[in-house]
Amino acid sequence: MHTETELTSFLIDYPSEMAFSGKDPGEVMDRWFVPGIVYRNDGLALDRQRLIDHVRPARKNAVDVQVDVHEALVSGQRIAAHYTLTATMRTGAQLATEIVMIGRLADDGRISEIDQLTRVLRTEPNA
Repeated sequence: MHTETELTSFLIDYPSEMAFSGKDPGEVMDRWFVPGIVYRNDGLALDRQRLIDHVRPARKNAVDVQVDVHEALVSGQRIAAHYTLTATMRTGAQLATEIVMIGRLADDGRISEIDQLTRVLRTEPNA
């Protein structure tokens, strides 16, 4: 990952790939992240295994994931993004989360570190 276009593609493709591809979550993780990924979400540190474990409920409960990237920046090995992820659940409920992310890339272009802050957004109930 070396450009804003590649970062945007990651932000859009990664959640869908993890939730719906049928691929092994570890295989998907290893394509985008270094093995020793440091991933902090709202201050909670998640290692590779905890990220993979986080996917299991998503694979059971979500039927669709949409990502709207508002801004994506790449500067050398630093990345930043502001985006909204909306998941549609089997119940029909929609969960929307606004995300601000900063991170660092390894020499091979995979992500080595992420810090992100999230805010749950109100969604209209499905008709």
